[in-house]
Amino acid sequence: MERERTYVCIDLKSFYASVECVRRGLDPMTTRLVVADPTRSEMTICLTVSPAMKAAGVKNRCRLYEIPEGIDYITAQPRMTSYMEVSAEIYGTYLRYVSQEDIHPYSIDECFIDATPYLELYDLTAREFADTLRSAVRAETGIPATVGIGPNLFLAKVALDISAKHAPDGVGELDARSFRESIWRHRPITDIWNIGPGIARRLAKYRVFDLKGVTEMDPDVLYGEFGVNAEYLIDHAWGVEPCTIAEVKAYEPESSSTMNGQILPCGYNFDDTLMVLREMVDDSVLDLVEKHLVTDHISLHVSYGRGGDGDEAAEGAGGTPQRAPRRRGSSSTAAMVPGVSAARVRMGAAPVRFLSARTPSRSSTDTWRRSSGRRWIRPAPCARSASVLATWWTPIWPRWTCSPMLRPPIASGAAPRPCSP
Repeated sequence: MERERTYVCIDLKSFYASVECVRRGLDPMTTRLVVADPTRSEMTICLTVSPAMKAAGVKNRCRLYEIPEGIDYITAQPRMTSYMEVSAEIYGTYLRYVSQEDIHPYSIDECFIDATPYLELYDLTAREFADTLRSAVRAETGIPATVGIGPNLFLAKVALDISAKHAPDGVGELDARSFRESIWRHRPITDIWNIGPGIARRLAKYRVFDLKGVTEMDPDVLYGEFGVNAEYLIDHAWGVEPCTIAEVKAYEPESSSTMNGQILPCGYNFDDTLMVLREMVDDSVLDLVEKHLVTDHISLHVSYGRGGDGDEAAEGAGGTPQRAPRRRGSSSTAAMVPGVSAARVRMGAAPVRFLSARTPSRSSTDTWRRSSGRRWIRPAPCARSASVLATWWTPIWPRWTCSPMLRPPIASGAAPRPCSP
């Protein structure tokens, strides 16, 4: 029988803000600082705010004008190259303690580590091992971190997102028993990894608002509502995740794509929107050329404002696939831009607030390019930040924006699994 594994999920607290605080010789935990570009107007979104700002009631990913006037704070210009360099330095710190095969970078500031073989090697408990890594990172870079510990990837992530936030030492630990005691009835359910507002609304139709309710639902109802993806929901409701880091690394998707998105500072009319779209496609073409890739179509997604300049983007906006006028794949601006120009974006009276252009790509030698083995999803606890992450990071360092969907896609004809482990 295979021994129970131990996973550690490490998150660098308010990473961008912490890097800026350390650069200025300030304490990341007590300094009030936001990372944003004020030259883009007060409508610009803060990429992150420091823990002290959060303690003052400022929400992460807010806009500059939403910060109360009575709060004194420092505004730091985003420096993406610097953040990547610090992240790489921290990754190097981890490699002094564990093998590369046992680390899965989840994002620029978060990673999973299979600690199973190292607890015996270093003669440490899981908590002591996590503290060792945190202390090394803090000593060498000044960046604080929180940690989640669990017997599988899902429980480690939930321990980080929920349990560690309420732990005095910033370390959360879950096993099967404590998961049922502390997480089953946790609300809102959107705090749970991989459960976003859309899934929550669909569960609410059945008067289910927490994971305990999911475990009590008829599996046939869940499969009828969510299809084969119900397997993930059922397993996670019971705290089960059979996939390992080795399996995540070994997975190769059938196709890949690149994305370029923008959250606009104010509502744009049709002509201005079309101009921005053309610029985004041009950027995407340059990205394809640099990577020696081609594509045969572009998918556009447009979100609309509710009216005023300060309104948030309306939910439920859909994407409209537009094919470039070529039968064969291309990475040419001359081929792509006409496809965007022909897009019939029906705006009505609502201004455009968010745009994204996705280009499914394959090798210029007609062999589908295989990526590092992860699918892009939006982590449920930070669905708004996922859009910002895609906007800033996908064109710069694609592998950091990949998150582990933990298992390869389930075959459409797969049989339902039992509603318990």
